[in-house]
Amino acid sequence: MHPSVTSPTTQVLVTLLIKLGVIASLASIIARFGRFRRLIFVEQRTPQQKLLFAAFLGFPFMLGVFTRLLAGYEGADLSLEITVLAGLLGGTIVGLVTGMMVSLPAVLLPQHEILAAPMAVLYALVAGSARWVCPDKEAIWKFSPFIDLALFRSIRWRFRRPALDWQVLFALICALLELARMTVSRLVNGKLLFALDSPRPLAPLTETLIVLGTLIGVGLPIRIWNNTRIEQKLEDQERALMQARVDALISQINPHFLFNTLNTVSSLIRFDPDTARTVLLKLSNILRRRLKVQAHFLPLRQELDFIDDYLSIEVVRFGSDKLEVRKEIDPDTYDAMVPSMILQPLVENAIRHGIGPKVEGGTITLRAHRRNGRLMIEVSDDGVGIAPEKRSGMYESGIGIRNVSERLKVLYGHEFRLQIDSQPGKGTTIHFEIPEVLPAERAAAAEIASSPARVRPLRP
Repeated sequence: MHPSVTSPTTQVLVTLLIKLGVIASLASIIARFGRFRRLIFVEQRTPQQKLLFAAFLGFPFMLGVFTRLLAGYEGADLSLEITVLAGLLGGTIVGLVTGMMVSLPAVLLPQHEILAAPMAVLYALVAGSARWVCPDKEAIWKFSPFIDLALFRSIRWRFRRPALDWQVLFALICALLELARMTVSRLVNGKLLFALDSPRPLAPLTETLIVLGTLIGVGLPIRIWNNTRIEQKLEDQERALMQARVDALISQINPHFLFNTLNTVSSLIRFDPDTARTVLLKLSNILRRRLKVQAHFLPLRQELDFIDDYLSIEVVRFGSDKLEVRKEIDPDTYDAMVPSMILQPLVENAIRHGIGPKVEGGTITLRAHRRNGRLMIEVSDDGVGIAPEKRSGMYESGIGIRNVSERLKVLYGHEFRLQIDSQPGKGTTIHFEIPEVLPAERAAAAEIASSPARVRPLRP
C-alpha cells in the first residue's frame, strides 16, 4: 500500500468524510419521527419535552461512541458536535443531558476516558449560554457550515450597521470548543479524552480541516432539520389556504334567495302570519347554520335536515302544487360524512334554473347510495334543462356548480367526480361521487379545519 494512503493526515481526512456521512444520515433518520418534528417547532419546552428532545439527540449518537470504543470506528464519535447542537437548539439543560448520555460509554468502558464528562459539561454550558443570549432564536436555525459566506456578509454590512453577527459567533464557539478538546487531549496523550489529532499533533492544515469538519458537523443537521421545519410550515400554510378557500365557499349565499324569501315573508304577513312566522324560523335556521358552522364534514342526515329547511321555504314561495320534493335515500348513507352545505347550491341551482322558468312547476329528486366504497349523490329536476352550448360552461359560469366543484377539488383532490346530464325540456341531473374516507393528507387538514378550538390565521 502506498505510504500516503496510511499517513495520519490521510486517515484523518477519511475519518472526517465518514463523520459527516454519519451525522447527515442520523440527522435525516431522526427528522423522520413526527414527535421530533413537533419538538423542533417549540422554542419554550416543558421539562418533559426537554428530556424527550435530549433522548432523540443523545441515544443515536451514544451508540456512535460505543462503536468507536468497541470497534475503533473513529468516524462514529460525534459527541462534541451533538452536545453543541443540543445546547444551541434546546438550551443548557438539553445540552447537559445529551452530553452526559454520549459521554457515558467513554467513562464506563475500560478505556476510562474520564475527561469526556466534564468536557461535555463545558460544551453544553457554552452552547446553552450562546442560545440564552441570542435574542432571536431563529438566528440559530440560519447557522450554516459555510462560514465564509457569513464573514463576507459581516464585512459587507457590519461596518455600516454595527451589530453582532450571530452566525460568526456560533462558528467561533464550535471552533474554540474543538480546539479546546484537541488541546486537552494532547496534554493527556489521548488517554483520558478522545480527539482526532491525539496523541500526537498533526500538521496545521490538517488541524484546520478538523475544526472545519466540526463546523460542518454542527451546521449540517441544523440545515437538515431546518428544511424539515420549512416543509412543515409550507404544509401548514397550504392547509390554512385550503381552510380559507373552504370557508369562503361555505360562506357564499345567493342574495337572490335571501331577497326573495324576505319578499315572500312580507307578502305572507298580511293574510297568513303563521306561515310567515314559520318561514322566518326556517330562514333563521339557515342563516344561523351559515354563520356558526364549524365542522367541514357532517353526516348526510344533518345535511338533509338543512335541505328540508331550505326546501320548505321554496315550497312556500312556489306553492306546494308547483314544487314537489322527492327523496330516494339509501338508509345506509345517512351516517356517511359529506362536506357541509354541499347540497344546497345544487338544489338552489335546480330550483332557480330548472323549475323556476317552467310555468307548471316541477319535481326535485334527491338520491344517495353507496357503491364500491364511494358515496353517490344526485340532485335531479324535471325542469327546462340546459342547452348543449351552455352545458360546457356550467363549471365556470354557474355559481352553484362552481362552488361545489371547487370545494370537492380542495377537499378530495382528484378523488371526486362531478357530472352534469341534461336534456332540454326534460330536466337536469347533477351527479357527484366522493370516497367514503378522505385521503390521509387531506383528512388531517380537514380534522384541523373542523376543530372549533383552532385559531385560524387566514389549515388539505
